[in-house]
Amino acid sequence: MKTTETIRDFYNKIIGYIETDEKGNQIVRDFYRKILGKYDKASNVTRDFYGRIIGRGNQTSSLLYRK
Repeated sequence: MKTTETIRDFYNKIIGYIETDEKGNQIVRDFYRKILGKYDKASNVTRDFYGRIIGRGNQTSSLLYRK
């Protein structure tokens, strides 16, 4: 079952969403629901929209603040 977490800033404005599937993989989306990146739990790697490795471990929330 997928769960979606809404991420808000200090002013309670929605800045993005993090969707988590049953395996622990995550997809990060911006306010407009455009995919910013993905976290693959099996390989323990976070990648951006273009497939470039951002870092090891779950760094999905950092993709929301890259603008």
